[in-house]
Amino acid sequence: MARLIAITFMISIPALWLSAAQAAIYELPGDGVTVVGKIQHTQTGESDTFVALSRKYDLGYRELEHANPDVDPWLPGDGTPITLPTRYVLPNAPHKGIVINLSEMRLYYYPPKGSKNAGKVVTMPLGIGRKGWQTPLGKTHVSNKIRKPSWTVPESIRKEHKEDGDPLPKVVPAGPDNPLGQYALQLALPSYLIHGTNKPRGIGMQVSHGCIRLYPEDIENLFAMLGSNTPVYIVDQPYKVGWNGQQLVMSAHPPAQEKKSGKQNYASWTKTIVTASNEHEHTNINWERAQSVASKANGIPQPITDLGDDASSEASHNSNADEQKTESASEAKNHS
Repeated sequence: MARLIAITFMISIPALWLSAAQAAIYELPGDGVTVVGKIQHTQTGESDTFVALSRKYDLGYRELEHANPDVDPWLPGDGTPITLPTRYVLPNAPHKGIVINLSEMRLYYYPPKGSKNAGKVVTMPLGIGRKGWQTPLGKTHVSNKIRKPSWTVPESIRKEHKEDGDPLPKVVPAGPDNPLGQYALQLALPSYLIHGTNKPRGIGMQVSHGCIRLYPEDIENLFAMLGSNTPVYIVDQPYKVGWNGQQLVMSAHPPAQEKKSGKQNYASWTKTIVTASNEHEHTNINWERAQSVASKANGIPQPITDLGDDASSEASHNSNADEQKTESASEAKNHS
């Protein structure tokens, strides 16, 4: 079984914002394991903010904020310990093409069979539609790849901008002022794109008009790796449950859609656990721990079975992922 070469570490980040990280790519562990990556730790520099740290580590702003709820995102201070939520339970969706989990605000790409990266998964953060402009759910596919796209502005958006005193032309040409960035993947879903952005600070937030935004470096790498007709699955799974050896592991994120009642939320995460636990006989669920994970909704995967604490789960993860390797997506795109 694969081993994750990247290990938990502690480093001091210089106050100056360094270059952005590339999206991570992991070998799929196999044997029913659906947990990849490893939590990392760092310390802030005097001038750091969560916006800068998110870009540096290829995380979404909200991911970093929820994993560090007691830290001021704008003035974290010098030498403040920071948790980097870089361990993931894979969404309950086909391991094929692109999977977008709205509540997690994260994209997973599974390269096709026959490619050099078959059997791996690439993951990167994204921005989604804000209230009133929700990104739709469902299955679609990439219908066209567009380099240096122009933006034909929908009339509804032109009206909104005009009312806000920020009028837009009918067409925004390609260039640094284009909100689509330098690359766009047109979906068969009418009027929706996966694209870059000229405002990367919005990644990990609900700020778009329904399209899916990626960091400029992430969309460039994704654009190079995939072809037209790549399937795209858009799901909304605030509660994810997967197996890591004999451990059932759960992560939770605040729902992206309208908030539901507590009863409905309870039904949602319990049903997810029951469905996953049916894969193994005699699974002993620690429901108190599961409820804590659901309530915190900090995105950090935690074991919810009574086989040991999180430390033993991490040890299990390391042994079960003996040869799991990571590499940057910029390296991977050269082999697809």
